[in-house]
Amino acid sequence: MTKLKLGPIMEEKPMKATLELPASLHRDLTAYAELLGRQTGQPVRDPVQLIVPMLERFIATDRGFAKARRAKPMGDASS
Repeated sequence: MTKLKLGPIMEEKPMKATLELPASLHRDLTAYAELLGRQTGQPVRDPVQLIVPMLERFIATDRGFAKARRAKPMGDASS
């Protein structure tokens, strides 16, 4: 079985965000949710639940972002 980058989805208190997804992205999220459910044994009820962990994973593994963040802390008003 293919090793996916995401693990089980943790339930946390959500923050409200509204966005529109292209139909093709929603289909991909649905397919990913299906595979993830099979891999982890924990079905994903709503594929939209994958968006936050995917973004977290993306940010956590983006070397350019990490380097920029180390070089100049975000939110620094002195620039």
